Amino acid sequence: MSAVVFLVVIATLSMLALSLSTQSAKVTTDNYLKAQAELLAKSGTEFALLAMSGHDYSVNCLNTIDIKYPTNTSNYTHDINITIHYIGNSLPAGCNTYTGANNIATADSNRTVIIDTVVTTNPDVSSETIRLHRRTIQKP
Repeated sequence: MSAVVFLVVIATLSMLALSLSTQSAKVTTDNYLKAQAELLAKSGTEFALLAMSGHDYSVNCLNTIDIKYPTNTSNYTHDINITIHYIGNSLPAGCNTYTGANNIATADSNRTVIIDTVVTTNPDVSSETIRLHRRTIQKP
């Protein structure tokens, strides 16, 4: 009888140890993916500013940028979606603007942008999707 109780106790402790080790590996992976998403959100915003500085606004506006990270592989880990909203007067046709935000009184504030950067993990990488949103207002 004591041998059966001993086996049950050992089996219970083994299952607990296995459960905890699996859980800690998942938490470590999720922490890594979240930290990487935070860095990619900052980098995506900076990339949008760089792309806007080299864009020809006489043709059209730069409204969205979509990036897969890493870009050199077909198995990406993060999807970066950047949406740009413009505030100001005399903007080219087709610009994303906020309603009522085109009555800027000073020339210095003209063509100010609100950049929404959304970073989402690939569902194939993690069982729980990590989604991070960053909004900034910039004057390119």
